[in-house]
Amino acid sequence: MAAIQTWDLTKRYGDIVAVDRLRLVVEEGEIFGLLGPNGAGKTTTVLMLLGLSEPTEGHAEVVGLDPRRNPLEVKRRVGYLPDAVGFYDDLTGRENLRYTARLNGMRGRQAEERIDELLHEVGLARRADTRVGTYSRGMRQRLGLADALVKDPRILILDEPTTAIDPEGVREILELIRALPSKGVSVLLSSHLLEQVQRTCDRIGIFVQGRMVAHGTIDELGRSHGTFTVELATTGNDPRPALRSVPGVTALREEGDLLVLDAVRDVREDVARKLAEQGSWVVHATIRREQLGEIYRRYFLEAEADGDDDTDRN
Repeated sequence: MAAIQTWDLTKRYGDIVAVDRLRLVVEEGEIFGLLGPNGAGKTTTVLMLLGLSEPTEGHAEVVGLDPRRNPLEVKRRVGYLPDAVGFYDDLTGRENLRYTARLNGMRGRQAEERIDELLHEVGLARRADTRVGTYSRGMRQRLGLADALVKDPRILILDEPTTAIDPEGVREILELIRALPSKGVSVLLSSHLLEQVQRTCDRIGIFVQGRMVAHGTIDELGRSHGTFTVELATTGNDPRPALRSVPGVTALREEGDLLVLDAVRDVREDVARKLAEQGSWVVHATIRREQLGEIYRRYFLEAEADGDDDTDRN
C-alpha cells in the first residue's frame, strides 16, 4: 500500500481550477517532493490530503484512508508542518510539545520520554525550557518538526518548511527530514525551492498551474524529456568530426579537458564505435546528472505553453 495516493483529485473555486486531476503516489519510506511555484496548487493539495478541504472531484487515500470520510483518523496518523508554525509564545518548547501530546492522548512517562527524545533529535534540548517567544524562526521550525512527530506518525507532510530560515537553519532542517525514512516515516515535501528539493527528495513531482506535469527521479525526469549530457575524455586523433556525425548528438562543446555532448539519447556506445573507426579511443565517458533547475524550467515553460494553447482554444 502506498503512503499517499490520489486519483484525478480536483479542486475548483468557481471558474478557477486550483488542482487539476492530480494523480500522485508517495511510496512508503520515501521522500517525495511536490515542486512548483507559489500559487501552483501545492497547499490546496495538502489541505485535501489532510481532510481540511474537500475535493470537487476525484479521490485520495492517505495510509489507506479517505481523508474526506475519515479526517480524524488521517490526522492521527499524519504529522503536518506548515510554513509558519503556531505556538503559545508564553509556554516553553517542552510545554508546547506536552500540550500536543495530550491532544493526541499521550500522557505521563510515555509522553515525557517521547518529548525528550524529539527535543534532542531536533537540537533543542538546551532550550527546551525556554519560552518559545524567544525562539528564532529556525528554532520554531525545528520545534514544529518535533511537534509534528510527537504522535509518531506514519507520514509527515511539510509545506514550505524552510521559508525565511538562515542557511545553517535550512541545513539542519533538511538533515532532520532526510533521516525520517530510516525511522519508518514517509515524507511529502511541498516546496518552490529547487535546490532544497534536489538535495532532499527521492522522487519529485513538478506541479504547474494545478497540474502534475511530470514525476520521477531527477535522472528519470531529465531522460524522459529527451536530454542526455555526456562527458568524454579521449585519446588519439581529433575526435570532434566523428562525434558530430553520431546520430542523436545535438551539440558539442569543450569544458576544460573534457568534451561535452548534448544528445537526445544515450549515445555512449555509438560514440565509442565511431571514434574507434577513425583512430580515437574513449578514456572516460559518463552521463552528467542534470540539474533540477534546468529540468524544471523546460517542463514549466512547456506547461505554460500548453495552458496558453488551451486558453486560445477556449
